[in-house]
Amino acid sequence: MNAAINQKIVSKTVILDKTIHNKIEVVLIKFPFDAELGNAVRKIKSTSWSRTLKSWYAPYSIAILNEIKAIFDPISKIDAQPLKDKIEIVKSNKKDLNVETLAKIEKFKSWMQSRRYSDNTVKTYCEALKSFLKFYYKKPLSEITNEDIIIFNNDFILKNKLSASYQSQVVNAIKLFFKTIQNASLNIDLVHRPKKYNPLPKVLAEEEVANIINALDNIKHKCMLSLIYSAGLRRSELLNMQIDNVDSQRMQLLIKQAKGGKDRIVPLSETVLQLLRQYYVAYKPKKYVFEGQNGLQYNERSLSLVLKKGCELAGIKKSVNLHMLRHSYATHLLESGTDLRYIQTLLGHKSSKTTEIYTHVSQRSINKIVSPLDKLNIKITGN
Repeated sequence: MNAAINQKIVSKTVILDKTIHNKIEVVLIKFPFDAELGNAVRKIKSTSWSRTLKSWYAPYSIAILNEIKAIFDPISKIDAQPLKDKIEIVKSNKKDLNVETLAKIEKFKSWMQSRRYSDNTVKTYCEALKSFLKFYYKKPLSEITNEDIIIFNNDFILKNKLSASYQSQVVNAIKLFFKTIQNASLNIDLVHRPKKYNPLPKVLAEEEVANIINALDNIKHKCMLSLIYSAGLRRSELLNMQIDNVDSQRMQLLIKQAKGGKDRIVPLSETVLQLLRQYYVAYKPKKYVFEGQNGLQYNERSLSLVLKKGCELAGIKKSVNLHMLRHSYATHLLESGTDLRYIQTLLGHKSSKTTEIYTHVSQRSINKIVSPLDKLNIKITGN
């Protein structure tokens, strides 16, 4: 019996590795498809599956590594050599910021918070700034120049294949930090900024949206996705929505403190109102429209998993994210004849140029265009 158990443990191996994904350090958890290991990895906090990495991953931390060890040790062998190799490289090149620099970063953080920068912006700028200052941890702040930013761009950002948007965030963070905390002006205009890539928004067909929502039996899950699509909400706008923001008398939703600190009003769908009433009877939320455990705000990752489950049940294989529901809402409104100016107001766009991107994916006009090939007498023969 013991030999059989030991054979089972040896036959399953989980490989741990380390990389940068979405601008953060993550630990990769790799193993061939196995139901038992698959169930085990889902028990680990903050794990997600990445199609691009083709691996499970979690934010890198000692706590996560201990949790991985505790969960996988009883059922498999853990090969952490790739991870150990990279940890040794990091240790040999460890660059600690001095107390004075750390204090200035905290001061920078407080300055942004006092100006009501969003939490995401504060976090992104501080992390970007730390990466830059660690790169020059031996150099006094007073001696940093534009040339240093160019070198950092080539030897860190490009070398690690980080995104153009991250590169711009680093430049913005450095510029703001030196202006507000160091009282020094770097000539950022001389530093190359990458051209911003503006991909067309990915849109679902109306039938696909219906299939995803109808595939969910849980009224709470069905209600959340329906509300995002029906009002073109951002993920944060849904999660921050409180019960008194829903006006069933005037059939309106009040979106408070949206992107840019703006409020806006959007129509409340009759179908969504019926779903909300069923949901309210079943769950009785106290403050937020959608609450997680102990009456707290519903979790972002849990909301993403709701959409993932809906897509799986609906048989949709392509990659879908929550923002695609917002894109689909805008595109479907445009295709049904809604004026672009109204769509701009509903989405809360500051500039009409942001909204105009939906004209490039709308099928209303594109499908009316006849290809010149169809006017030619092309003979079509079978194989």
